[in-house]
Amino acid sequence: MITRSLPPPASMWITKKWLCYYNLVLRKIFLIIVYIFAVIGFVLVAVYAAVQFGFTKTSGIIDNQHDYFKNLLGTSTSFGTTTENGAWQQGEEWQVLKEAIVKDKDPILAASEKTSIPARLIVDHLVVEQLRLFHSNRELFKQIFAPLKILAVQSQFSWGVMGVKQDTARQIEMNLKNPQSPWYLGPDFEHVLDFKTNDPDTERFNRLTDEHDRSYSYLYLALMIKEMENQWQKAGFPIDNRPDIIATLCNIGFDNSDPNANPQSGGAEIDIGTTTYSFGSLAGAFYNSNELVSEFPR
Repeated sequence: MITRSLPPPASMWITKKWLCYYNLVLRKIFLIIVYIFAVIGFVLVAVYAAVQFGFTKTSGIIDNQHDYFKNLLGTSTSFGTTTENGAWQQGEEWQVLKEAIVKDKDPILAASEKTSIPARLIVDHLVVEQLRLFHSNRELFKQIFAPLKILAVQSQFSWGVMGVKQDTARQIEMNLKNPQSPWYLGPDFEHVLDFKTNDPDTERFNRLTDEHDRSYSYLYLALMIKEMENQWQKAGFPIDNRPDIIATLCNIGFDNSDPNANPQSGGAEIDIGTTTYSFGSLAGAFYNSNELVSEFPR
């Protein structure tokens, strides 16, 4: 006797068809998720590599010293002061920044007292870094910084209101501990930046990006200024009366600090309106102006 198997009911075929379709959809969703995470991972690795190899560094310029004093500082009644306003003083950005800086007067003065670095030199760097941020991100300035009259705190490639990079912060710390370093400040400063936890990387990040307490941002920058001045003083080329050079050095970093008899200001380009400043020239322009001179004297 020959028996024949009955064909599966139509409902079973429909069920199998939907199961195949369902599995296909799940497989596609899974692959999409995998691709998304792969792209995110690639971007994160690329960003890390860019930072480590210096690809994120902005291009810089070197100022012509004669043009710097003649064109960027204005017509001086005496060396170190200026009677003409520059492009950096013309916009709403400077009016907002002035108010925001005055709010931070106490922690700035505290960093100055702790390091014996004049407060105006600390503010010098702060002015340039904040003007750069204000002018390069107009939307953020209009939406947040202008209405609230606050400083911009960075937390990506550079940290805090001073834009200190992680490697630079580490170098500042190491210089304090290394008597063989040309930037060593002596035993009195060895423990100024000691960490309180066993996770210095996290603690360092929190120090410099704290939006409510910027004292460490000012302290790190003040120590960097002091270390740079110390290196040049030991080499026989004091720069304590050259705010433009000090700002330039803090902008280009320790590796590019080469004491010599004819230093030139320069550094990253800062575009304000139709005027392009170097980091050092803009710092010099502020320092030698009469802006905030009652709060932070020369």
